Amino acid sequence: MNQKITILDAGMGKALKMQGVEIPETIWSANALLVAPEKVQSIHEENILAGANMITTNTYGVIRSDLKKVGIENQFKTLNLQAAGLARAAIKATGKVVKIAGSLPPLNGSFRPDRVRSVEEIEPLYREQAEILAPHVDVFLCETMSHINEAIAAARAARSTGKPVIVSFTLHEQNPGKLRSGQSLEDAISRLGEVDLEGLSANCTLPERIFDAMPILAKSNLKYVGGYANAFTHVPEDWLLDGEKITDGPLELRADLSPEIYSKFVGQWINQGATLVGGCCGTLPTHIAAIATSLRSQ
Repeated sequence: MNQKITILDAGMGKALKMQGVEIPETIWSANALLVAPEKVQSIHEENILAGANMITTNTYGVIRSDLKKVGIENQFKTLNLQAAGLARAAIKATGKVVKIAGSLPPLNGSFRPDRVRSVEEIEPLYREQAEILAPHVDVFLCETMSHINEAIAAARAARSTGKPVIVSFTLHEQNPGKLRSGQSLEDAISRLGEVDLEGLSANCTLPERIFDAMPILAKSNLKYVGGYANAFTHVPEDWLLDGEKITDGPLELRADLSPEIYSKFVGQWINQGATLVGGCCGTLPTHIAAIATSLRSQ
């Protein structure tokens, strides 16, 4: 296998759902920490055995605002620590050499740049989560960042712990080279120059848009340059997982992203300079296995 390529894990939600774990429209896959932590560890192990050498903590839904919606905000620290512990336990169980990426997610809805608050308001929230996770992770992954302010706040907070930081943007589906906010990816990267980053990536967006973005990301010459796409057909601009509009709720998955086809997209990103690849929402350990198999054949 190409040793210069770091393989991230796949998404957690679909794998949990396939194992019968409820994915509520509030705390999402974080619910599994409450009702089926052994399934979370098992899915981590599946990803590792499939070929992932960096796995992500199941902390995407473990944020105060979401936990408050279901009356368990007081478990914020406990659930973050549990998620990190399950990742560590999975690594121990497999006996593999694997890094843990601490997930720092959007704080007021995914894919909603219009709901991103000021850097001054959200950086302390990110810092709280980062300080809990820092002793238990190898790197931070500020993921699905849809607005420059969101990325700066998360990156500053994560970097303040002394751990390496990767910032990953979610991209506009119609306009190549743009964040979902419409802001330029190049501008976002330039603004992040104030933070000593270890990597830049694009995630939870169409694989085609990651292909468009990869040359821009690769110009950074950072250790980690990458992408991990979702398998959604489309994300409406005003979408909310727990919203009441007809376009809200679970999103439709594409039928044309089998593990083999997905791995071909990943191969294109690697040819463009990607060194960090994996899968996001709607992907499974089988997608990671296909990536690993493809890399071994090179």
